Amino acid sequence: MSTFTNPLKLRLKEPPDPLYGLWLSTGSANVAEALAHAGFDWLLIDMEHSPNDSVDVTEQLRAIAAAHLPSEPVVRLPVAEPWVVKRVLDAGARTLMFPNIESADEAAFAVRLTQYPGVETPDGLRGVAGAVRAAAYGMRRDYLQNANAQIATIVQIESARALAQVEQIAATPGIDCLFVGPADLAASLGHLGDSKHPEVQQAMAHIVQVAKDAHIASGIFAMDVVSARQYRDAGFRFISLAADVMWLLRVTRQSLQEVRS
Repeated sequence: MSTFTNPLKLRLKEPPDPLYGLWLSTGSANVAEALAHAGFDWLLIDMEHSPNDSVDVTEQLRAIAAAHLPSEPVVRLPVAEPWVVKRVLDAGARTLMFPNIESADEAAFAVRLTQYPGVETPDGLRGVAGAVRAAAYGMRRDYLQNANAQIATIVQIESARALAQVEQIAATPGIDCLFVGPADLAASLGHLGDSKHPEVQQAMAHIVQVAKDAHIASGIFAMDVVSARQYRDAGFRFISLAADVMWLLRVTRQSLQEVRS
């Protein structure tokens, strides 16, 4: 078996075409399974700002896999804590997003949390367990040998401090993507609620260029199709097309307004 069984990790290496995804915020495995049929390149299960715990994540990973389509699940962790990362990886996630990374040391620590200790990763911090879902409950004998190479690590750039360290963060071995949190970045730069401010836009352009120079992807959360196209044209290649709950409300409210008019 090839050590690279995570196609998204390979596609994050300066992808020629944008990789479009969707935030999963409802905590519903049924919604995750349904949206896995929509054709997204990736679907993100959010543990930071949504009511998802490790059990919910496992159920949604299983639901996405049941669609038998190439939507790669991504899990956004609530914090870079060993026990949280361990549970998500053991559940079968192989692409993780870490929020609010502000230095190369923090980025390196995030990478270490995803890696088993080994010859190439002596500082790896992931604990070893055999009978977990990621290893087919112990039936995949090659899992321990191949797991490290499968992991894709995405870090969020969400603050002025992170912006000042972004070159060092991007150069950290094991980082696959810099993901901009536009709302938090704008707030940190003194422009709360105004991600369109020229200073924020300049910061975003800088992050895109830094990622390109480091031969990794840059990503961002887009509120709608218009914003997604603008971010694509600005050089972002890992783009979230809003979130499940946002589309649910947007479409249902529009339909209700139309039927009442």
